[in-house]
Amino acid sequence: MNYWLVKSEPEAYSWAQFVSDGKTAWTGVRNFQARNHLRAMKKGDPVFFYHSVSDKQVVGLARVAREYYPDATATDGDWSCVDLEPVKPLAQPVTLQALKADAVLKNLPLVKQSRLSVTPLTPAQAERILKLAGG
Repeated sequence: MNYWLVKSEPEAYSWAQFVSDGKTAWTGVRNFQARNHLRAMKKGDPVFFYHSVSDKQVVGLARVAREYYPDATATDGDWSCVDLEPVKPLAQPVTLQALKADAVLKNLPLVKQSRLSVTPLTPAQAERILKLAGG
């Protein structure tokens, strides 16, 4: 099993909207590294949902519902998407400030490559985020 983190601006697509939808195709990724991460996702993998720009916090836990397939929103190029489904909100959101201050999390791709919208997490990093979120 692999662990992942995806980012979305809450004004564009929030955790609340995701929960309301019940499932979504994670489309619109136009970075080769992030695309390759999408292609590495396996059905059932846990995915942390991060509100970027305004909130800057991990707010929920999702899972991969469908492995990668062609992104229908792409007009050119070889782009992929996956389907995600919400699992649960985090008991306490974990802020970017808390991630940066934590010894286990300070080197997250989210911190080091902040423009990347899909990133892997190690099992230790995933466990630490859950601990900071209250279990």
